[in-house]
Amino acid sequence: MAPTDQALAAIIDHTILRPEATAADIERYCEEALSHDFKAVCVNPIHVARVVERLKSSGVLTCSVVGFPLGAAPTELKCAEASWAIANGAAEIDMVISIGDLKAGNYDAVRDEIAALKSACGPVCLKVILETSLLTDDEIVVGCRLAQDAGADFVKTSTGFAAQGAIVSHVALMRRTVGPSMGVKASGGIGTRELALQLIAAGASRIGSSNSLKLVG
Repeated sequence: MAPTDQALAAIIDHTILRPEATAADIERYCEEALSHDFKAVCVNPIHVARVVERLKSSGVLTCSVVGFPLGAAPTELKCAEASWAIANGAAEIDMVISIGDLKAGNYDAVRDEIAALKSACGPVCLKVILETSLLTDDEIVVGCRLAQDAGADFVKTSTGFAAQGAIVSHVALMRRTVGPSMGVKASGGIGTRELALQLIAAGASRIGSSNSLKLVG
């Protein structure tokens, strides 16, 4: 059975990560999230304090991205960025892995970085962005296992900045790999309710979209 609008909204991260986003844009996304009871508003770190203030006393969370969108910052900087966002009120962190390390087979480095980020986050939810469109299926499996071994809370498909975002087959592969106990977030290019429902059926437990209003009616 397809979820109701309310149930779908409850797993949507309403996302605005455009570099040209203004304060007025951020305020509008917060208003939309409050009106529809979305799970979270996901923003770049510079906007975290504004979103936290706007969403206070509501059930909508503030999510910040780290190492975004390339994942190419040193671990120490990603940890500092996460710690700063959390200190300013972020309740969830979406980090981008070192994609080059994963593709080069430097698995200990990838695992250690995710573990360091999870240590920096403490009880705050950590979602690990793999950027699946740049990976083979085997690399997606390895990335998921590394994130799981490192104690992350979610694996996530995409930043939305690569050539392709979430696709059903990748989400299904991620869910098969991590099993039922870990979150799977589908994001990137999700602009229709039909696609969102297909991704949920494939195993996504969270949806990230900048077009959330099109997903809930």
